[in-house]
Amino acid sequence: MHTTSIAELLQPFLTSANDQRLTTNDLQNISTYIDLLLRWNARINLSAIRKEEEIVTRHFGESLFAASHLFPTRATQGQPPKPALSEVEGAVHLIDVGSGPGFPGIPIKLWAPEIQVTLIESNQKKATFLREVIRTLTLTNINVFPNRAEHYESKPAQAVTLRAVERFETILPTAARLVVPGGRLALLISEAQLPQVRALTPEFKWSDPIAIPQSSNRRLLIGTRAS
Repeated sequence: MHTTSIAELLQPFLTSANDQRLTTNDLQNISTYIDLLLRWNARINLSAIRKEEEIVTRHFGESLFAASHLFPTRATQGQPPKPALSEVEGAVHLIDVGSGPGFPGIPIKLWAPEIQVTLIESNQKKATFLREVIRTLTLTNINVFPNRAEHYESKPAQAVTLRAVERFETILPTAARLVVPGGRLALLISEAQLPQVRALTPEFKWSDPIAIPQSSNRRLLIGTRAS
């Protein structure tokens, strides 16, 4: 898909990002990613969304919308970005729970290349695809954990993302456990799931839900775990 078309389709999702823009390299990486996704999707079921324009808006748009809120200031012209989580020292580690074909974790990594990312995906074919994307885009400081989130025993992270997963009531407390005190949990969910969140995560303080552009019922919800 041509990078100009990608940029136009993504523009509505980045209006809150302090007038930040995707670089030419970002757009080329997204184009390459789309080509990979379409080729693999013809052989294995990675995503029910198969039209290029919908892949851009529903997968990349929603993911980059979350990225622009978690990391609102990007590194530009050799200048380091402002810390996404000012109370946390050192490099930010983000865990994407139930990453599937890589959303939102890989687009967030493209947006904020300075962070460390772990993609948790128990489906082995999808985990293999994630490794192929990482290799093709030559991404660094990003790895795949090919197992269920319940079995992830490494250190918790300063940021955790969760999007469009099954067993939401079960997986949400697991994702919450992976957040360090003072860290953030970002949920990309439907409006109908909002009432469950506060009941399942009493240790988090939640911001007001943010409507995702071009969606009638999708919301971004960001919570901070109590210190």
